[in-house]
Amino acid sequence: MSNNKIKIAPSLLSANFANLENDVKQCELGGADMLHLDVMDGHFVPNLTFGPLIFKDIKKCTNLPISTHLMVEYPDNLIPEFAQLGSEYISFHVEAVRHIHRSISLIKSYGKKAGIALNPATPLEYAYTAAEFVDFILLMSVNPGFGGQEFIDNFYRRANLLKEFLLKENLKVMIEVDGGVKIENVKQIVDAGADILVSGSGIFEGNIIENIKKMRETII
Repeated sequence: MSNNKIKIAPSLLSANFANLENDVKQCELGGADMLHLDVMDGHFVPNLTFGPLIFKDIKKCTNLPISTHLMVEYPDNLIPEFAQLGSEYISFHVEAVRHIHRSISLIKSYGKKAGIALNPATPLEYAYTAAEFVDFILLMSVNPGFGGQEFIDNFYRRANLLKEFLLKENLKVMIEVDGGVKIENVKQIVDAGADILVSGSGIFEGNIIENIKKMRETII
């Protein structure tokens, strides 16, 4: 994928919850391609975040596509609701489900883009096996649960291997990265094969519009 098609997805986990609508508007003005919503249940990861009600309110104040990242123990219970509320992209963790293909099929049954997410130490074999069924694969570059964590460098090797596999198999599947994505490392991340850049503190700390524009300029 050429760099002008790289998607920037601000992660609302790092937004100002007391002024969420304003932050969303700033993301739009900065030229973000989509918004990223981390849904955490306090079980699969040690944190609680957004639910369907907040998603509904965010959807009312933006036309940007929303990607819902389900960091939950039972994603199949939430997929229908977020799909019906209008989430255009939905991903779940392979570590959380017994039947990966079934969960992918559930997302696709609502006409949504389906993705799987892998933690930094989860074998890439899961991605290889599921790649033919999904639209995107999220490689976590931090351990999920909290914003503002340090980037884990094994992402580069994993992304390279996954990109090689996708090219060899002629599969048009996007690679998404989430965790520790900053203006300083974004060029290297894209060079490793990332197509969708999820960034929280890298965008929301400081001037949101300027940060998105700088990130875009860095990868062109």
